[in-house]
Amino acid sequence: MPKTAEGAPKPPVIVLVRPQLGENIGKAARAMLNFGLTELRLVAPRDGWPNPDAGPSAAGADIVIERAAVFETTAEAVADCAHVYATTVRRRNDTKPVVSPEEAAAEIHVATGRSALLFGAERSGLDIQDVSLARKILTVPINPEFSSLNLAQAVILCAYEWSKFETLEQPTVTDQLPPAPQEDLEGLIAHFEQMLEPKDYFFPESRADMTRRNLRNVLTGAGWNHLEVRTMRGVLTTLARKPR
Repeated sequence: MPKTAEGAPKPPVIVLVRPQLGENIGKAARAMLNFGLTELRLVAPRDGWPNPDAGPSAAGADIVIERAAVFETTAEAVADCAHVYATTVRRRNDTKPVVSPEEAAAEIHVATGRSALLFGAERSGLDIQDVSLARKILTVPINPEFSSLNLAQAVILCAYEWSKFETLEQPTVTDQLPPAPQEDLEGLIAHFEQMLEPKDYFFPESRADMTRRNLRNVLTGAGWNHLEVRTMRGVLTTLARKPR
C-alpha cells in the first residue's frame, strides 16, 4: 500500500482538468484505485459535481469518488504540489523537460513534497495555461497514425507505473494454491499406469522404463495442486467406466 511514514513520498494526486462526462471520471477513479491511488481532484467539471454517472462507472471505487475535491482553476488544484506533471504531447515551442510515465513515477517516488499529474479534457486535452503550471511534460511514445488515448487509459498508464514502486500484491500469485504433495502425485501417476497398462501403452517392453519416465515427467512438471490432481483422477475414473 502507499507509504505513509513521515518524510516518505506520498502518492501523486490525479487532477482532471475540465472533465466532460461523469462516466469518464468514474472510469478514471476505477483506474486509480486499481493501482493504489485515491486522491482525485477535479477542475471545473463540465456537468458539475457530484455527477450521478460517475458512480456506476467507478465499479466500486467509491472511496475515490466520495473524496474527490473540486476546484475552479488548475492553479488552485495544484497549489500545494511541488512537482506537477502535464500529460500532453510536447509542442515545438515547449522548453520543459519531457519524461515518460516510468520516469515520472521514479521521480515522484523519491520526491519531497506533493506531486500532481494533470490530465486534460476528453476532447481538447490541456491548454497552454494548464501546461505552463507544470514543471515537466509527461508523454508516451504512441502510434502517430492513431494517437488517441481516452482519459481512463491515460490515467491507468501513469497509475500502473507508480504502482511498480509500491508493494501491491499480485492477485494471481496470492490466490494460487500450493503444489500437491508428492503422495498425491504418486497416486495420480499410478492411476494413469493402471489404466494404460492393459492398453499396451508401455509396449514394447524394451522402452517401457523410458515411457514411464516420460509420463512421470509430464505429470510432475505441471505443478498440479491438490484440486487439480483430484480432478484428473475423477476424469480417469470416469473414462474407465463402462458405457451405460
